[in-house]
Amino acid sequence: MAQDAGWGGGAYGGAYGGSPYGGPPGWGGWVPPPKPGVIPLAPLRLGDVLGGAFSTMGRYGKQLFGLAAALYGGAALLMAAAVAAAYSAVSGHLERVVSLDYGEGASSSDVVPLVLAGCLLALLGIAAMAIVSGLMYAAVPTVLQEAVLGRPITLATVWRRAWTRVVPVIGTLILTALFALVPVVLLMAAFVAVIISLVTMDSDGGAGVAITLGVLGALLTGPLAVWLWIKVCLAPAAVVFEGQRPVAALRRSSQLVRGDWWRIFGIMLLAGLMAGVAGYVIQMPFSILGLFPGMIGTASLDEDPSPAAVMVAMSGYLIATLLGQLISQIISTTFPQLVTGLLYVDRRIRTENLGPVLAEAAGVPQQDPTAPPYGSAAPRW
Repeated sequence: MAQDAGWGGGAYGGAYGGSPYGGPPGWGGWVPPPKPGVIPLAPLRLGDVLGGAFSTMGRYGKQLFGLAAALYGGAALLMAAAVAAAYSAVSGHLERVVSLDYGEGASSSDVVPLVLAGCLLALLGIAAMAIVSGLMYAAVPTVLQEAVLGRPITLATVWRRAWTRVVPVIGTLILTALFALVPVVLLMAAFVAVIISLVTMDSDGGAGVAITLGVLGALLTGPLAVWLWIKVCLAPAAVVFEGQRPVAALRRSSQLVRGDWWRIFGIMLLAGLMAGVAGYVIQMPFSILGLFPGMIGTASLDEDPSPAAVMVAMSGYLIATLLGQLISQIISTTFPQLVTGLLYVDRRIRTENLGPVLAEAAGVPQQDPTAPPYGSAAPRW
């Protein structure tokens, strides 16, 4: 009997012999591998990966999109409430700063509260996004683990399992993000240098050197960051499927990616482009619809409106835009994670004895009675 604690190893083959797609030849010719869920239990082609991701979204849409909407919607409401509270606390300082004439400096008593409020909002936003991202990166593999087997799963179960793994998943995401830190910092330094150069009209001094060093440094370290990121991209799935800790999950991902870097890179790039295009197409109608209430609201403003009046006048546009971004974020977050999870399953099918273990866990009858029992070469599911 296969176990539900993890997915085990060994060379793929087992009950499906040596046929090209994993199925035994038999009397009737090639026999396709079993497909109890969204993918065949054999090495996956590009169509299998993309089709499995779309099938998972279709069959388990309530669990995936319902949880994502609750998480991202809750984070948006939390930030809206925080912005409203912050504005009520510093509105007087903000209005005094906005009403200053050109060339007139603001007092520190007005600037310091605004800076503190902005920093607190930024910290709250970072914390909220970290928790939401961690829960989503834990929830999607949780759903996928059952989708591969064709088993149902409730939203409450997804939440419970995701919550138990959220801390190591967040740790894994932080470690993964560190690989892209150096080129991002260099690009930001170059961007700041460009701004300084434009403001001071100094293109031959230190700003020019900073721009050159930043761009060249990003170009040199960018490919290494991409290579490392692909090496560890399967780490969140390893945390959820195998219960790995963050550092062990990074090593596990590097082990699984070894020998198949370019294929994984290509599929991940394609999935990201597809999600980006879908998110843009979804967001555009909301932005267009939001223009009408925004135009009507701004037309009624006075010559010297207060920040509160501007926010009220633009509320229709802001709500429509945020709604479009919310839906776009749900799609652009869920689909690539499903593809990544399926690549994790594919690599374990190709390099370990996962296919027979999956078949046993799904309750699929063994097709070859002369083969060793399911799970004999792979102790865990």
